[in-house]
Amino acid sequence: MYGFQPPVGTPFGLEVNTVEDFFAQHDDWPWSPPRPGRATFHYLIGVTEGELLHDVDHLTRTVAPGQWLWVRPGHTQCWHPPGTARGPFILFEPGVLAPGTARLLAPLTAHDASAVLSPHPDDAVWLRQTALQLLDEHRALGRRPLDVHHALRRSLLEALLLRLANAPGITPTGTATAGPGCGDTYGGFADALELHFRELHRAADYAELLGCSVRTLSRAARDATGKGVRHLIDERRLLEARRLLGHARWEARAVAAHLGFSDPANFGRFFRDRTGLTPAAFAARDTTTGP
Repeated sequence: MYGFQPPVGTPFGLEVNTVEDFFAQHDDWPWSPPRPGRATFHYLIGVTEGELLHDVDHLTRTVAPGQWLWVRPGHTQCWHPPGTARGPFILFEPGVLAPGTARLLAPLTAHDASAVLSPHPDDAVWLRQTALQLLDEHRALGRRPLDVHHALRRSLLEALLLRLANAPGITPTGTATAGPGCGDTYGGFADALELHFRELHRAADYAELLGCSVRTLSRAARDATGKGVRHLIDERRLLEARRLLGHARWEARAVAAHLGFSDPANFGRFFRDRTGLTPAAFAARDTTTGP
């Protein structure tokens, strides 16, 4: 994991740039050679021209003009060569958002939310203009009192995210087809899974935490994702295993213990059944192949 490290003088956990300027300022990092990593903050990139390729959790995402890439804290990411991509590039720590706004944005800041967002074309101009206003205010450090400068930056960021999160065509996690109360149940499960996937591995464990029946939890998960609770638990454990075996270079035995497997052999079977590779083969492939 690496933390937020903006240029000297950048205040309050928020940095704003453009993709093209960021590439120009960092010609030797982190894409030459590409190296995977995990950050403790959000990456938000709006593509206005060209095409951006970016690996998020070992999958290459293609971001076209009008789309936005959102890499959340904890995701494994790896840069591709810059290519022709242009557009605003916003990095921010979770604590920048006001608590009330953070609650409204919870479905889109969630760990399992989509990495590529496609807002309605009618919103494209507004989103681009708001991002450019944010960039302008970010570069205006020193023109206004610091608290006013930061309040303006935060309000512009929050407006951008709220519009992006609620644009037509974007369905917040867990609300697509859920019946009454199911969205709340699934949301609680998703939060609990992120906290406890290392030690809790049964649907009954999460139902007990949430104060509901296994049947209620299973129905909520199916309505929200089309998947069973056990499948979602296994997916989260597998994702963490891939992250740790890949960029973090953990040994399989250590990953097995970290994820609550009583025997490394059981972890090996779990991993091989779902990826077709042994943990060692996956780690070797991830080390020797770039995006």
